[in-house]
Amino acid sequence: MRLSVRSTQNQGIPTASMADIAFLLIIFFMVTINFEVDKTTVLLPKTALRLEIPKKSAYISITEAGQIRVSSGEEISVPVPGPEDVLSFATGVVASDPSKAFVLKADSTVPYSYVDKVIDALKQAKAEVIYLLSEQETIDTAGAGG
Repeated sequence: MRLSVRSTQNQGIPTASMADIAFLLIIFFMVTINFEVDKTTVLLPKTALRLEIPKKSAYISITEAGQIRVSSGEEISVPVPGPEDVLSFATGVVASDPSKAFVLKADSTVPYSYVDKVIDALKQAKAEVIYLLSEQETIDTAGAGG
């Protein structure tokens, strides 16, 4: 009995959905990316406890040289001349969102009197929540005890 040979199909990888997959990956990465709005480098003081800060907080950074940079949490931080200018910045942020949290990130070598002026400006602007950022010390509880 003689069998006839059927036509063979060309084998290949279906590429019709590749563009859809690439497009979905681009959308996924655009939605999940987290930009850091305040890239000011400071040496933070050490503490034993550090609370989680909200994602969309306003940032105020004080560098070792005493330069102050501010960001409302939506854009990259910009420098301001002094602590008195923090008041006008904070007043504008509080006017747009009264419950907005402020994160104060000061270098550990900055005199506290300078930091206190910035905190006073935030209080005058009626900021409800102020976080003082610090470097967290890791406490090893697994090795403790006996």
